Amino acid sequence: MRIYLKILIVLLLPLIIFYSNVYSEDKERKIKDPHKYNFYSGMFDFSDGGRRSSVIGFQHQNENLFRETFLGTISPVTGFMITSDNATYLYTGVQADYNIGIINFNPSISPGIYEQGDGKDLGNWVEIKTELQMSLDLPKNSEFGFKYNHISNAGFGEKNPGANSYMFNFSKNF
Repeated sequence: MRIYLKILIVLLLPLIIFYSNVYSEDKERKIKDPHKYNFYSGMFDFSDGGRRSSVIGFQHQNENLFRETFLGTISPVTGFMITSDNATYLYTGVQADYNIGIINFNPSISPGIYEQGDGKDLGNWVEIKTELQMSLDLPKNSEFGFKYNHISNAGFGEKNPGANSYMFNFSKNF
């Protein structure tokens, strides 16, 4: 029973923190094209020569659902990725936005559900993705960038091998 409580906390905590103040008086920051779609491709678990595989993915971010915090501006993200070994990961979490001129830094944390398919056994079906993305602004509300992430079950499973991945991404606001 205790493991189920941990899983519930991991999945719901980011959403509770974010949505608790999403409708605050801070809503004057409306963005013309709030829906950012991020398409990415790269190498899943590149640090494990025997289990690495290519990966493609998609992520959505609604920038009007932002929240100003002591960590900066954060907003929710939801995404899906699949490897060439049919391992899948469905996630939702929060992403911070830091902009320095035309360069953007976006750290994020996203718990999700992992299915290994024919790929690497990460030790649990609940995994947590921590990620750092760096991108360059392009014309027409677009960005091109690079992201690195680590997926781990944070000790919830009997084993916790983790996976390190890198990807190139293209995002566009609609």
